Amino acid sequence: MCVGLSAKVVSVNKDTALVDASGARREVSAELLDDLEPGDYVMVHAGVAIAKITPEDEE
Repeated sequence: MCVGLSAKVVSVNKDTALVDASGARREVSAELLDDLEPGDYVMVHAGVAIAKITPEDEE
């Protein structure tokens, strides 16, 4: 079973994104996602943002 973590995108720099997951900020790869912007929510697995999610999904 794979475990993913939902996080809010704080900033984007080329192929990486700074995300905030319940107050913990870390840099993850954003290579798999197009048009990622600050304020988007993403699912993170193994240091990679793998999918955009809605704020309702995040809850």
